[in-house]
Amino acid sequence: MSDVTAKEAVENAVKGLKEAELASRSGLPPVDTWEPKHKHSIDMRIARDGGWHYQGSEIKRDRLVKLFASILRRDADGSYHLVTPVEQAGIEVEDVPFIAVSMERAGEGRDQVLAFTTNVGDVAVAGEEHGLRFEIDPQTEEPSPYVHVRGDGARALEARLARPVFYELVELGETHDVDGESWFGVRSGGVFFRMQRAAELG
Repeated sequence: MSDVTAKEAVENAVKGLKEAELASRSGLPPVDTWEPKHKHSIDMRIARDGGWHYQGSEIKRDRLVKLFASILRRDADGSYHLVTPVEQAGIEVEDVPFIAVSMERAGEGRDQVLAFTTNVGDVAVAGEEHGLRFEIDPQTEEPSPYVHVRGDGARALEARLARPVFYELVELGETHDVDGESWFGVRSGGVFFRMQRAAELG
């Protein structure tokens, strides 16, 4: 049996990441298709750090948090709800609902693929389907990095990259000319995601 070539090894690694992404989606209920008649709000909040709180107390049971996360929907007006076929309960989300707690990498350069796993077990492979975006805090000038997890358009659910994961991402960064302007960013899935103009780097 011949040895696996470097190219085949990369292709297998990329395939593994994409299979992990599909596996994390399997079994999720079709919340975007449900239109329940009973609508109300409950005292539930997803904090900026990704913690789920009910009536002021943090929910510690991971299985319960994952259950709630599986029926979470964002509507076009930016509001978040827990949805079943018969009921829709509005909740508060301080920033975005999920935190990307780890990152895996396959390939290098233009072939590089990055997969992010969230605190509730979703896997998102950054690329055309799952974009990365970077917001700069106007006061601290610190970047807040986000990855698209599921949902489309205005209904998209995102995860903010945990600080250690963001540092890993920055280590993979490179400069690239976009429309005649030099940007610092990162590649994944054939897409170059811009973080910051190269001229603005300290």
